[in-house]
Amino acid sequence: MNLKEFIRSIPDYPKKGILFRDITTLIKNEKAFAETIDQIVKKSISYDFDKIAAVESRGFVFASAVSYILKKPFIMLRKKNKLPADVHSIDFKLEYGTATIEVHKDSINKDEKILIIDDLIATGGTAEAAAKLVEMSQGNVAGFIFVINLFDLGGNDLLKKKYKVDSLISFPGH
Repeated sequence: MNLKEFIRSIPDYPKKGILFRDITTLIKNEKAFAETIDQIVKKSISYDFDKIAAVESRGFVFASAVSYILKKPFIMLRKKNKLPADVHSIDFKLEYGTATIEVHKDSINKDEKILIIDDLIATGGTAEAAAKLVEMSQGNVAGFIFVINLFDLGGNDLLKKKYKVDSLISFPGH
C-alpha cells in the first residue's frame, strides 16, 4: 500500500508559504491506518526500548496504538499546563512559532530507553525538545519513528547526528 496516496496536501496552511501534510485523510481510512501502525510496529523491532513516548497531539494517535500492540507503557509529552503533577518542561522553536512541552517527572525512570513516535519530522525542533525531556528525566532516547519525513527541512538529518531515526514516507517541505 502506498501510504503517500492517503496524505492530503493543503497549501498556505497554517500560513502562506507552508504546504501542510494532513494525516487526517490517512487515519480516517481503516486500511491505511492499520498499515501505518503495522509498519511502525515492524520498524520498532530494530529498536531496544522500554517505553514509547509521543508529542501531543497527532503523535498520540500512532504511538498509543503501537504501545497497545507491543504491550509497552505509553508516555504523553504534553503542551504546557496540561499535566497535573510535577513536570519537566522545555521551551523550543517550531517552524512557525514557539511552544513548550512537558512530561510528568515520574513517567521515565533512570536509564529507561524511550522510543519516540510522531506523525511528522520537519525542522526537528519538536523532536529535539522531546529528546531533551527524556534526557532531563534521566532516560535514554532509543530513537525516533515518524510517519512523514519532510526531508528538505533538515530535521531528520539533525536527529541522525545523535539518534537512530526512521520514517515511513517522505515528502519535500514547502
